[in-house]
Amino acid sequence: MTETQSAASMPPAMLAAQPAKGEVLVDVRHLKMHFPVTTGIITRKVVGWVKAVDDVSLTIRQGETLGLVGESGCGKTTTGRCILQLVKPTSGEVRFEDENLCGLKPNALQAYRRKMQVIFQDPYSSLNPRMTIGQIIGEAPSVYGLTKSKEENRDRVAELMQLAGLNPHLQSRYPHELSGGQRQRVGIARALSINPTFIVCDEAVSALDVSIQAQIINLLEDLQNRLGLTYLFIAHDLAVVRHISDRVAVMYLGKIVELAPSGQLYTEPLHPYTQALLSAVPIPDPKIEATRDHVLLKGEVPSPLNPPNGCVFHPRCPKATDLCKQAIPEFIEKRPGHWVACHHVD
Repeated sequence: MTETQSAASMPPAMLAAQPAKGEVLVDVRHLKMHFPVTTGIITRKVVGWVKAVDDVSLTIRQGETLGLVGESGCGKTTTGRCILQLVKPTSGEVRFEDENLCGLKPNALQAYRRKMQVIFQDPYSSLNPRMTIGQIIGEAPSVYGLTKSKEENRDRVAELMQLAGLNPHLQSRYPHELSGGQRQRVGIARALSINPTFIVCDEAVSALDVSIQAQIINLLEDLQNRLGLTYLFIAHDLAVVRHISDRVAVMYLGKIVELAPSGQLYTEPLHPYTQALLSAVPIPDPKIEATRDHVLLKGEVPSPLNPPNGCVFHPRCPKATDLCKQAIPEFIEKRPGHWVACHHVD
């Protein structure tokens, strides 16, 4: 099998029991993650809070891909980690299959960890350099008792590598002997190793060359169609998100400011921040590019340690008024399936 081979030969064992397509799988309600800022060496004193995620609510349905975009530091990765319970949120709920994960003890949470996995951003640092590819992919099936012997584990690893488009003969190699695209495929095979339902793709292609990005995106879409997977796709590349996502959520300074179906958000953005992001994406046609209106933002992103009052975007918004400085805009549905938090949406 070549590196770019698709999942055409997927073994039946990979098909886990999945909820019905279209049902709400992940329901995030008023999620907050505030990190304390302390001073002192012996006596630690809290002097402030970094509001990395501040009152985020969203749903992800079975079988869909929700894109999450925004500037660096806006809270995208922290949101994904809170959903996976890699960090415990300050408040709010993360309901997975209608069970609030935030209220579960570690032993009870273990059963749900099998159903939720993550593909990390950096394929260079997310793999243990002291373990072979076979050990990296085969560790989780062995820990969860999905394989009973070394031979069965080796066969399982070979199936997973084929599914991810890797040659099974690479089992004995170490991560440093593989290319960046191959390493990310190892990360994908590792995420699939215990038959998850939901995968968080945390900037899964941002560290790769453009040609390799396309291969990985196509692989993720192929796996989703064959295995019925659900993705939260975190990225800052708007073109990639548009290609893979069914719906897109736009995040700014810890808050979701707009959420809409992918096609609708890219053609009719309602929030000024979304409009600014899309206007910054160049168009290959120079004639069209010359006639476009570009939304220029003033200033810098405020610190999450001291976010502005009212709408968090008002210091940089070209439409800001006194109302924006005083009142937090309500996140409401302006069109069917199109949600936005802005006081001045037409």
